[in-house]
Amino acid sequence: MKKIIGILALAVSFSSVVSCNSGNAAAKVKQENVTQANQRDKEISQGAPEIAFDKEVFDFGTVEEGFVVETSFKVTNTGKSDLVITDAKATCGCTVPTWPKDPIKPGDTAEIQVKFNTAGKPNKQSKTVTLTTNTSKGQEQVKVTGMVTPKNKA
Repeated sequence: MKKIIGILALAVSFSSVVSCNSGNAAAKVKQENVTQANQRDKEISQGAPEIAFDKEVFDFGTVEEGFVVETSFKVTNTGKSDLVITDAKATCGCTVPTWPKDPIKPGDTAEIQVKFNTAGKPNKQSKTVTLTTNTSKGQEQVKVTGMVTPKNKA
């Protein structure tokens, strides 16, 4: 038993010594990653992008069940570096956002389109779209609200 433990301890020691001497860590760094990191650091030093909406809530009023309500939210980059929206998710599958995939330059404006399908959604509705961005907050939200009149089930 002592021999097995001694051999096991020797094997673990040998493998740790060999794995630590497997080469120069600096040689493993990709120059492409260093360039990207430097560019990102330069943008961060300019200041984070900031987002401003023309409206944060769209009230579509009262519509009959079955209609598709559409609106757009104008987004302006009021920051000092490019604004990137990487994702937009709604609180339910009945609400579909479409967002700009290209960076929004400082001072530029773009649109986020939102479609809300009222089918099967009677009564008061409030749907939130969460944008994943590179702003300091990381996430921004817009809402679509209104009243859906139920269909007559005669």
